[in-house]
Amino acid sequence: MLSQLEASLEGLFKGAPKLPEKAKDAIVQWLPWINLILGLLTLWAAYSLWRWADVANTIVNYANELSRALGGTGVSVDRFTVGVWIAIGVLVVEAILYLAAFPGTRDRKKSGWNLLFYALLVNIVYGVVVLFTDYGGVGNFLGYVIGSVIGLYFLFQLKPKYN
Repeated sequence: MLSQLEASLEGLFKGAPKLPEKAKDAIVQWLPWINLILGLLTLWAAYSLWRWADVANTIVNYANELSRALGGTGVSVDRFTVGVWIAIGVLVVEAILYLAAFPGTRDRKKSGWNLLFYALLVNIVYGVVVLFTDYGGVGNFLGYVIGSVIGLYFLFQLKPKYN
């Protein structure tokens, strides 16, 4: 199924303007390091999302304790929603794909290219997840789709460089 998707996307991007060969060579040279940085930044994003939800829960719990101490009632708010857990999971998967692509892209193997392709597909999935969470929306989704399309354009431009 993924090979069919790859073939159809390759056909879609075939008519796109071509990058100069020197630009392709420069990108291929730096791509492993870019993957490494993206992988680390994506892991940091997953941790930041988890930390954000944890801090929000801590603040709400403190406010509830204070309210109860003053004779009020607490509210039930949990920032660790299903959407947040799915988003954290998708970010971790995406980070692992970026990090795992490092050796393959460094050695210019098709397996490294494939991992980047999968990471871009996971990025689109993350955009869909964000669409249905409290902290995202249509604008975020469109940003992820546009970013993934640009990434796919570059990826398919570089595909012949990977054996």
